This record gives sequence, C-alpha cells and structure tokens, in this order.
Amino acid sequence: MKSTHGTQLRHLIELLDGAVGDAYETAGLNYRPRYTPVMRSLMAKEPATIGFIAEAAGITQPAATQTIALMVKDGIVSVQASPTDARKKMIRLTQHGRDLVPQLKMCWQATALASASLEAALPYSLTDVLDSAIRALAAKPFGERIREARSQLENDSTNTDKGTQK
Repeated sequence: MKSTHGTQLRHLIELLDGAVGDAYETAGLNYRPRYTPVMRSLMAKEPATIGFIAEAAGITQPAATQTIALMVKDGIVSVQASPTDARKKMIRLTQHGRDLVPQLKMCWQATALASASLEAALPYSLTDVLDSAIRALAAKPFGERIREARSQLENDSTNTDKGTQK
C-alpha cells in the first residue's frame, strides 16, 4: 500500500527530528529541535513578542506559544509583560539560553553539513520541492483544494446517479 503525503511527511520529520534530537542529547544539551526557530529569532532580535517570533520563525502563533512555554520550563527563555503594554508578552533568552548558543551553533553547523549530504544523495533537491510545495499551498491552501476535490466528487457522483436513473 502506498503511503499518503501526510504519512510520508510525518515519517520524514520523525527521521530528521529524531536524529537531530539525538545529536543534541549526545552533545549533553537539554534542547529540542522545535526550539531552533524560536532560538534563532531571539538571537536576531531580543526581546521579542510572540507574534514577531512566530512570523520570523515561519510558524503559527499557537505553535510559537507552545514552544515558548516549553522553553520557559527548560529555563531557556523568560516571559515578561511589555513595559508599554501589559497585554503584550516580551520573550528574551535567559542566561542559560545564552550559554547554550555556542554549543547550538556547533550542532547547527553539523546539521547543515548532514543536510547537504542528504541533498547530494537525492535525485532532486528536497529543499526546492519543499519550497515549491509551500509556495503552492500559500497560493491555494490545501483545505481549499480538499473542498474543490470533494465538490468535484459530489458532482461526479450526482452525474453518475442521473445517468443510471434514465
């Protein structure tokens, strides 16, 4: 039985994130792969709002909120109310988070080299395929494609039913 795109993508993420997680553990770091986009955002601009981090990291705001909560629990970031607007939360690296940066950069360099090795072993660029898929879904979201496909199936079914009723 052939796997669907969702199943294949979940498996690919498991293979990649599992290996990256193991590399962090081997390096003696209590750090999850999902922290990296948030960490990179904060390394570029700090303090930052959750909205800024989500946009800079290319993740949803709920995903950023969940990840930041885990990072707070692990002592990597802190959350404080904005001095100008108490409704806004400002995120910043803790000293522990700053201390992780040199080791993380080494891990990220190793991961980048491993990614280049994977790209070289493929018949086409995985990066290009993923970028193309993301652009295509930005132009027409998958939910819209599903609705169109369902409508087409319903129309086909109605037309088939009409043909058998004659």
